[in-house]
Amino acid sequence: MILHSLILGTLIVAAPPTAAGAADQPLRIPRVGGLMLSLDSPTGEGLRDGLRELGYIEGKNIVLDSRATGATDEELRAAAIDLARSKADLILAGSTLATRAALEATTLPIVFLVGDPIASGFAVSLARPGGRATGVSMLTTELAGKRLELLRVVAQKAGRIVFMMNSANPTNAWQLKEAQEAARTLGVQLTSLDVQAPGGIDAALSRLPRSRASGVVVAAEIVFLVNRVKISQAVRKAKLPAIFPATEYHDAGVLLTYGPNLKNVGHVLANYVDRVLKGSKPADLPIEQLSKFELVVDLREARQLGIEVPDTLLLRADKVIR
Repeated sequence: MILHSLILGTLIVAAPPTAAGAADQPLRIPRVGGLMLSLDSPTGEGLRDGLRELGYIEGKNIVLDSRATGATDEELRAAAIDLARSKADLILAGSTLATRAALEATTLPIVFLVGDPIASGFAVSLARPGGRATGVSMLTTELAGKRLELLRVVAQKAGRIVFMMNSANPTNAWQLKEAQEAARTLGVQLTSLDVQAPGGIDAALSRLPRSRASGVVVAAEIVFLVNRVKISQAVRKAKLPAIFPATEYHDAGVLLTYGPNLKNVGHVLANYVDRVLKGSKPADLPIEQLSKFELVVDLREARQLGIEVPDTLLLRADKVIR
């Protein structure tokens, strides 16, 4: 199957004592280091909720601590090494870049949230990863073309559409290829707007009104999610219909989203973290491939843009905001 700065979240997790006599010995607190996963993001909120449901109580047997890092490979590798030196028990990686950095820079087990773990070389198969990493695949590349198709239903006269991406993330290049194939089928021109995140977001968005586009598809990219308010405001100011890759973008006021519910994804990650901390090997834990994606339409935004959303699309929507 995601910016002012990318986020490095470091989690320190204390598991409930289970062995007899634990009160007589100092209990070692397991440590979980997070790369590019903000605890204040929708995924982070779902992670917290999931851990709480598993018996981890903040202030009693779990401490969550986050800190920021940059977006470059060098900075991610340095952060991963620092986590290993801090005696982390596993790394929770929130992107393809973070997963690669953790695999290359450490020998720790990894729970990841990525687009395609097989194509990225992180696992042999979904059923049996076979390495040090497992977690959730969001199939982001295959959804890019579908988002373009959905946007075209709303913007039927759109002849030129911008694909907003971050070329520093290899999964965005795969998403672009998928969107280009869909564009050829639909007979529309697709141009890329490369946002060299995090520092280049403002400069890229300033070019949007001059792009001569009649619609925008936003790639699944963590940098964009963290900066969703800024991006949605720029798209609205340019008066362009746009589709975004996760339901959580609607809290920033957008027309269309098609993708996973990221809070639910956080719950899934919490289960992986719990199982690895309790001794399961990532090599033996099947990767969960997300299969439920929600289409959400905001008719308030449609009215602001002067767009009439076809009934056929409203009937397909999982949720319509009126």
